[in-house]
Amino acid sequence: MSRTAIIAGQGVLPGLLAEALDNPAVYAVEGFAPGIPARSFRYERLVPLLDQLAADGIGRVVFAGAVRRPRLDPEAFDPRTAALVPRVAAAMGRGDDALLRELIAIFEEWDLTVVGAEAIRPDLIAAAGVLAGSPSAADRADAARAAEILSVTGPLDIGQGCVVAGGLCLAIETLPGTAPMLDFVARTRAERRGGVLFKAPKPGQDRRIDLPAIGPETITQASAAGLSGIAWAAGGVLVLDGAAMVAAAEKAGLFLWARD
Repeated sequence: MSRTAIIAGQGVLPGLLAEALDNPAVYAVEGFAPGIPARSFRYERLVPLLDQLAADGIGRVVFAGAVRRPRLDPEAFDPRTAALVPRVAAAMGRGDDALLRELIAIFEEWDLTVVGAEAIRPDLIAAAGVLAGSPSAADRADAARAAEILSVTGPLDIGQGCVVAGGLCLAIETLPGTAPMLDFVARTRAERRGGVLFKAPKPGQDRRIDLPAIGPETITQASAAGLSGIAWAAGGVLVLDGAAMVAAAEKAGLFLWARD
């Protein structure tokens, strides 16, 4: 039976997936150590990595963890990877979602089956319902407004989260991610408290890669930003360490709501 490889970035997700797999192979982008043992690789040598996966008996691949677009060294490319640069560069110009779709396509050309994290850990996807606290009518209205905003910005490949308070959008997630967005809210909002962080996949995105995620650290950041709670699209967001999240939310007085 073929093995599964985790193409890992930073954060706890690679480790959570590794725990659920029998003898996984873990490969990490150089500079983005996942916190578990992993072989490092560079984007400039993507084709040698693909050849190595085949040599290691890998049949299935899952992408997990956070990475940023690195600075590429033109002198580090091997000839076969260099041949892929035009198609990858064209995809980058169309946004992150297009780039990730192109990456999946390249892996599939090596007869590798790409799966999402939820295929390995379906328990990380929360069903619809309130996990902690109790969102008020105002909170529910803010979540609905946030979902409406993301339905417009998502197709533009802008982000997977936003913060709404009193019907007003305080921030939209962009390339830096959720933590910088919440830090911006914490530093710039007025004394008024309340509001909701809402996260959802981009409409039509390939859910095998870059599915939005929340974890215990999101609770800390949302609390520091003075928010009332966190809501997300049920079935579309990875909930990392749900028990710890619920405990942290109850301690901080925040609600957690998987919105249907």
